[in-house]
Amino acid sequence: MATDEIDFEEDQSSEAALGRLIDQSVEMGASDLMLLSEETEVVASVRHLGMVSKISAFPIEEGQRLIRHVKVLAGMDLTERRRPLDGRWVVRRDDGQRVDVRASSLPTVYGEDVCLRIMDGSSQRKSIAQLGLSEPQLQRLEPMLQSPSGLVLVTGPTGSGKTTTLYSFLDRLNDGTRKINTIEDPVEYRLPGVRQSQVQPAIELGFSDILRSVLRQAPDVIMIGEIRDNETATTAVRAANSGHLVFATLHAPIASAAVQSMLALGVLPHFLSTSLLGVVSQRLVRSLCPECRVRIDLSGAPQVFEDIKGHIPKDRGQEMYAAGRCDSCHQVGYGSRVGVFEVMTMSPRLRDATVEMCDTRLLNEIAAEEGMISLRQSALLHVANGLTSVEEVFRTVPTEFLGLDGVSL
Repeated sequence: MATDEIDFEEDQSSEAALGRLIDQSVEMGASDLMLLSEETEVVASVRHLGMVSKISAFPIEEGQRLIRHVKVLAGMDLTERRRPLDGRWVVRRDDGQRVDVRASSLPTVYGEDVCLRIMDGSSQRKSIAQLGLSEPQLQRLEPMLQSPSGLVLVTGPTGSGKTTTLYSFLDRLNDGTRKINTIEDPVEYRLPGVRQSQVQPAIELGFSDILRSVLRQAPDVIMIGEIRDNETATTAVRAANSGHLVFATLHAPIASAAVQSMLALGVLPHFLSTSLLGVVSQRLVRSLCPECRVRIDLSGAPQVFEDIKGHIPKDRGQEMYAAGRCDSCHQVGYGSRVGVFEVMTMSPRLRDATVEMCDTRLLNEIAAEEGMISLRQSALLHVANGLTSVEEVFRTVPTEFLGLDGVSL
């Protein structure tokens, strides 16, 4: 990623320097600002559209003052430099914009690193229609959202947009007719009308502890930030079986693997098969800048989109696009990010396979036979529609899940 580095005056105060860094991060739409201690300097980098790039560097003494200033603002213990610390504060920009900053420090061989998660309060949450789901996937998802009870799992690696997807579900359901409770780590956005609770590891208040209490609060819908252990997994399944609609995230590489992940956490197969409505698996890919994307003619390679020809209009599939460079996208070639999805809805065959504890491969084969669009197909749909590039798909989605052997791109 090509980013102009910020030129700071050496005598600039830590407060002014941090303000400039946060302003730059917000204006770029960066998700994280990092202060990384090296032997002779502290490097300031940002994560923008999932990619890390350097924006400035400070002499070591000035950089350490900057890190101490961050710790003061975040309410961290200045005297503690040997243990990781966490904190947060709110920045009010000159234009009145509120920016929530979550800070995390980590000791390294050259000193402390600090990572600031930039949570721009002015940014708009996405609706379900804006996530990147295809029309068939939206049709599969809708019955899950309308169900009065059951479990819906959202899977994918860290940073794949799972929380954004969950918030879009809650926005759809938050019409005043349901009581909605969330358990999060941390609460990233405030949702009016939704009862939001945050885990507190410092006092040993985890997901399972809050979940037990939430169930006594007569909720209709429960969102669990992450299922990490047997107690949370078992309680979530029990809640889904007892009349609650439960949404939760889980670490699993593809949709069908979520079943094995839940079984590995000790959930009984029968209870999982009766409670699970479906699984949404996702990745994020950068979407091409519409101002400078470069057209590639595929009229001589009609086989490229053969596997998805039933999902694209007849006038598509004759071209795809690559990244260009222009001022609109800061010479990056990409302007935002969009999701690549699998939506697996539970069927009688999949429920029987879950009870029999069948492996992930068989579950995936059944789901595909029943019409599930795979990560590979979803990614190709975005390429065919000119939303992203083949290079970006290969960068983001592991090739073992793409299955593109024999396809010349």
